Amino acid sequence: MEQIELGDVSVTRVKEYYGPVDMTPGQFLPTAPEDSWRDDSAWHAPDFLDPRTNIVNSAIQSWLLRSQGKTILVDTGVGNHKERPYSPVWSHLRTGFLDGLARAGVSPEDVDIVINTHLHIDHVGWNTRLDGRDWVPTFPNATYLMAKDDYDFWNPENGHESLLGRGNQNVFEDSVAPVHRAGQVHLWEGSHRIDTDLLLEAAPGHTPGSSVLTLASGTDRAVFVGDLLHSVVQLVDPEHNSCFCEDPAGARATRRRILGWAADHNALVVPAHLGGHAAAEVERSGNAFAIKGWAPFTPYAREGEGEAQVAKA
Repeated sequence: MEQIELGDVSVTRVKEYYGPVDMTPGQFLPTAPEDSWRDDSAWHAPDFLDPRTNIVNSAIQSWLLRSQGKTILVDTGVGNHKERPYSPVWSHLRTGFLDGLARAGVSPEDVDIVINTHLHIDHVGWNTRLDGRDWVPTFPNATYLMAKDDYDFWNPENGHESLLGRGNQNVFEDSVAPVHRAGQVHLWEGSHRIDTDLLLEAAPGHTPGSSVLTLASGTDRAVFVGDLLHSVVQLVDPEHNSCFCEDPAGARATRRRILGWAADHNALVVPAHLGGHAAAEVERSGNAFAIKGWAPFTPYAREGEGEAQVAKA
């Protein structure tokens, strides 16, 4: 299953990549004890961790929402043909992402809204495509929603330093600036109401402008959290940050707040990169959380799929 219905909103998972990301658990979540990845091996291996190599498995995927007559894409992955000298695993890819979108019944021209939950390398790549030697908007009729705080932070003209160092090099220039020049970007602050069922809100910590998208339709609730969390470990213990969080204290506080809201409202938590069933409901468990149930998405194939999805251009 690649599509579920939440109230009046349909949610479709569109894959770009699933497989290893060349990081061990200790590198990915530096503060998490090693045994936290072993506490329930049925959760972690093989969907989230390859036990043979001790390398984390991750998904690069977008969430396609159809709501009140609009077609909305949440995050746009890595993209094809991008020069990523300091992130070689994402450099010069040639994936079938647009084919996956087509299988969901959507052409680039059909997309009305693109939401970039933040402006990291693996969330904005398909904002643009290569046309000859120029980067042009992939979704020519869409409004791209970006948090102003993230736009300002990643704009090289402002000279901000990131803990990623050069890891995000070229991203602003080839995946953000072209859509801004095309007049398709709306920079929002604080919160942005998309429709009566969808609300975009600031959730800083992972990056200064990280955001979450809350869905409330009928009796159903969900929250698309971007990179607020990457791992099942963080679902149950929000104290652990990934190595990519710009503001560790802020990320912990935001993660705990959002998970608390999800637990109290029986909301599905939908991270950007979770493999397996891709999303989960949580409940409070003392000062932490527990997984109450998984989303009904079919887990990705678990053998060899990552390599097949990252052919080089």
